[in-house]
Amino acid sequence: MKETITIIKLNVDEKEVWRYTGHVIEVSEDKVTIEARFNKDDFLFQGLMLKRDDRFVETYFPGRWYNIYEIYDRDDGQRKAWYCNITKPAKIQDDQISYVDLALDLLVFPDGTQLVLDEDEFEALNLDQVVKLKALQGLEELKEHFNPRFSS
Repeated sequence: MKETITIIKLNVDEKEVWRYTGHVIEVSEDKVTIEARFNKDDFLFQGLMLKRDDRFVETYFPGRWYNIYEIYDRDDGQRKAWYCNITKPAKIQDDQISYVDLALDLLVFPDGTQLVLDEDEFEALNLDQVVKLKALQGLEELKEHFNPRFSS
């Protein structure tokens, strides 16, 4: 796998909606983790200030229905949140990773608060039942993944 890789976000019609590059930091059989810098202008999102050049540590899975972005502040390096996209399993190639975004997202704050986003957009996609079920199972898997981190 190349050191610099292109990430391509596709909509459900498999049309490209966003493209950027990142650097591969870990590769295994079941995942690839990259580091990228946020490439949009600063904006407030669900109480988080996302800033151009915030550091994103992104993990993609060829066998799971989601990806996970760990977001760090560009100025002080503090973790801001985890942002998880519900997606079809990632297609991982030597020089690029692509994924089909299914609109549904999970935002997890450092205190453990979880917020499911874009449920209305997900419902409007008119997905077949198998895809819909896999996506919802992916969301539940993510919720479980983050729960143990914050239990006492």
